[in-house]
Amino acid sequence: MTNAIPTPYEDLLRDVSEHGAAKGDRTGTGTRSLFGRQIRYDLSKGFPLITTKRVHFKSVAYELLWFLRGESNVHWLQEHGVSIWDEWADADGELGPVYGVQWRSWPTPDGGHIDQIAQVIEQLRSDPESRRIIVSAWNVAEISKMALAPCHAFFQFYVADGRLSTQLYQRSADMFLGVPFNIASYALLTHMIAQQVGLEVGDFVWTGGDCHIYDNHTEQVERQLAREPYPYPTLKIRRRPESIFDYEYDDFEIVNYQHHPGIKAPVAV
Repeated sequence: MTNAIPTPYEDLLRDVSEHGAAKGDRTGTGTRSLFGRQIRYDLSKGFPLITTKRVHFKSVAYELLWFLRGESNVHWLQEHGVSIWDEWADADGELGPVYGVQWRSWPTPDGGHIDQIAQVIEQLRSDPESRRIIVSAWNVAEISKMALAPCHAFFQFYVADGRLSTQLYQRSADMFLGVPFNIASYALLTHMIAQQVGLEVGDFVWTGGDCHIYDNHTEQVERQLAREPYPYPTLKIRRRPESIFDYEYDDFEIVNYQHHPGIKAPVAV
């Protein structure tokens, strides 16, 4: 991009578009792909909701709240007008032990469960210098039971100088449709957890494994990359709930979100 607004996502999107290797994939769609890339956002300088196309923040927020509820059924999402998981759900709305289940109730060999999110909050309060403040959705023993294996699989928190940073590892990165959504989701989670534990926000670091553009997204990517970005909006959290699990959608406000129009593209299921 030609101006001073940082565009790490768009820069990576262009890199994959111009230099990606042609590869097949599970869905049979075909992709252009690069392996092992990283981008970084300083969350104190704006909320990274992509501006070169509209990102539907309502869906981002409700999906994150659904994860934090520890649910495996899409009905709660549907009740709030969010349909992003419908393609993978069975006739009863079930997805199996996907993200939220692993975050909130990772099964233990003795028949118990570990609430990884509650554990993170406790660790950040009691031992913020720990290098073990980690959440994993990649439960090898339960992958086969999931409607979709976790794409954003593993994230770690880091505290320095009173600031909370997060790094996400995303093993499979749908650069056009998925990644803008994932960036906003984990940035929002970082803000929420920072508020809960009394820290300022630091960086959000996104690390991608297989970073790909589907062959049927090529035209949409070209259209997006032709657009000039706007300054990032800011996030306002209207209240501080008692718990990380007590946030509601109306607690969040995106301020000054100037964006280009949305660009539709098919989802590879």
